[in-house]
Amino acid sequence: MNKTERIQAALNKQEVDKIPLNLWMHFSAVDQDPRSLAEAQVAFAQKYDFDFIKLMPFGLYGVQDYGVKVKIFNRVNFPPVVDDYGIHNIWDWDRIEPLPAIYGSYGKQLQAARYTIQLAKRQLPIIQTIFSPLTTARKLAGDRILLDMKEDPRLFRQALQALTETTINFVKANIEAGVDGFFFATQCANHDFLTEAEYREFGEYFDRQVIAAYQKETYFNVAHLHGDNGMFELIADYPVNCINWHDRWSHPTLEQARKLTDKCLLGGIREAPYYNENGEKIRDSILVSGSVAEVEQHVQQAIVAAGETGFILGPGCVADQDLPEKNLYALCRAVYRGAALAG
Repeated sequence: MNKTERIQAALNKQEVDKIPLNLWMHFSAVDQDPRSLAEAQVAFAQKYDFDFIKLMPFGLYGVQDYGVKVKIFNRVNFPPVVDDYGIHNIWDWDRIEPLPAIYGSYGKQLQAARYTIQLAKRQLPIIQTIFSPLTTARKLAGDRILLDMKEDPRLFRQALQALTETTINFVKANIEAGVDGFFFATQCANHDFLTEAEYREFGEYFDRQVIAAYQKETYFNVAHLHGDNGMFELIADYPVNCINWHDRWSHPTLEQARKLTDKCLLGGIREAPYYNENGEKIRDSILVSGSVAEVEQHVQQAIVAAGETGFILGPGCVADQDLPEKNLYALCRAVYRGAALAG
């Protein structure tokens, strides 16, 4: 199987010659330059024989054009952060309008996609990272959105609709560029942040508009549920064919997810550190601190839990950028070893 065939088989829950694999991380030392980011991503995927590329624009790309002041470090493991939000009072939402998404920060991410597609030479699928409109609103204003959606829900929904249209514009431009799908991330669909009724009103309604813009146009479409205590069943019901979440440290486990959805599962690698019951870190992620044997065992446990069909091995979210090379190779070795054992 080539990489495209392997991914398509996994998405369709057919037999594969080995479990498809990818590990994604930010490339914060180079992600402000589209060409450099593209080169880094393609080189990383080729070196470790990954089965697809998840494009990794910096996490604030969707709000910089809306006035968020971004502090940029251009250093490994120092991703850009918000220096000043773009929304400071309820009336600021009234100025949020749809953007064409072909210039500014959006345009740079589109350039990066085009460069990546060119450099990869169609040797593996490439999916673009997009954020739910409510997630973009949260990046734009911070947690004040919890107050604003109650103080003036009409005005807030108006702004969400504008952000939705901007996201759809970006989606369409990426489809024209030739991406194979989208990694749709929501950072707000968890019970610690909103009630399910609130998410359906301010999240799901707009999420489905975005997904509808590409669900029949691309074949590799992932929904990513970010954070603990997530609304898994709500997100799993979206019209996508793959689900990604923090399965190694949040509900549900891979085994439980098999009973909740028939879609392809993307996960199995714990990207986060380990904490004790007091919330104190007791160990870095297994990719950072584990031995080769531990990483291989970690992978084999995931394959047993998820099964060998309808499963793509990957992290629950972005991995640390400074990983031991031996552990990256251990991931690759583990999926081939699993294929050999299965054969």
